[in-house]
Amino acid sequence: MMLIGNLDGMTVFARVVEEQSFSGAARKLGMSKSAVSKHVTKLEDSLGIRLLNRTTRRLSLTDAGSTFYLHCARIVEEIETAEHALTDLRGTPRGILRISAPLTFGQRFLPNVIADFMELYPGLKVDIHLADHMVDLVAEGFDMAVRITRLRDSSMIARKLADFNGQLVASPDYLAKRGMPRKPADLGDHDVIAYTNVPNPNVWEFEGTDGPTSVRVNPVLWCNNGEFTAVAAKRGLGIAAEPEFIIAEALHSGELVPVMPEYSTRLGGGIYAVYPERRHLPTKVRLFIDFLVKRFNDGLATEMRGPCAKINKVEHQGRDALSDVLES
Repeated sequence: MMLIGNLDGMTVFARVVEEQSFSGAARKLGMSKSAVSKHVTKLEDSLGIRLLNRTTRRLSLTDAGSTFYLHCARIVEEIETAEHALTDLRGTPRGILRISAPLTFGQRFLPNVIADFMELYPGLKVDIHLADHMVDLVAEGFDMAVRITRLRDSSMIARKLADFNGQLVASPDYLAKRGMPRKPADLGDHDVIAYTNVPNPNVWEFEGTDGPTSVRVNPVLWCNNGEFTAVAAKRGLGIAAEPEFIIAEALHSGELVPVMPEYSTRLGGGIYAVYPERRHLPTKVRLFIDFLVKRFNDGLATEMRGPCAKINKVEHQGRDALSDVLES
């Protein structure tokens, strides 16, 4: 059983497992689906054992396939490391840079960043996946991610790009009808709109002058997208906890008003470039992270805040506007 001549098959097999489909692997590898299938079949024939269970709906690994994949993944990583080392010598990034980023943030702020980066390095291709849920970078084959979070995953290397602020908000109409909560415990008497891509959307955490506190809320609406919850708040459905970059314009226009701005929500944290710990950081990843840092330093962090770059001024304007509404 000689596998030296079947490194291509091992690479293809590893990609099929990571993408969980022949068609997904074909897209990533730039091959036809039939060519991917032939590589895997040839590999199984040379080993004399089935690696994958195939049905019309899904693929699954056999016990032998699970064991073999761990070794294949390690070998493929070593090959990629060798290729990256040669790329470093040339000083020019090549291949495909695979990035994961949050949906709304990615839609608003990354297209121009990536387009400018690709203009600098025309030999590079980019595959970006926008989703609000946290992806497993290693298992899903990503080179890096942009994450808005309080970092907890010690298996990842992170470089901070900017601070990130969150804010409770509501519409003036809602607050005129239901009143302004003054402390987190008051939220129990209010309708709230919950963002669900957090560990517990029904428990909101705060930092105030009296220290950290948490409160159980009773949402009237749940959603996994901050843009959606912000629109719901504008329509008067309740109080929402929103990222600053989503609500800046609505705060400026008065469509939304800050709620309890003296309490910091646990939405806050940072915007990070994150990548798996590895012995050799690919040139394409290092260069893109450096490019991101420069763009944030050159004004992207301010651009994220839109017309509300001076958020404290907006908070005072919002409170004054709300007072006018409540007193009229």
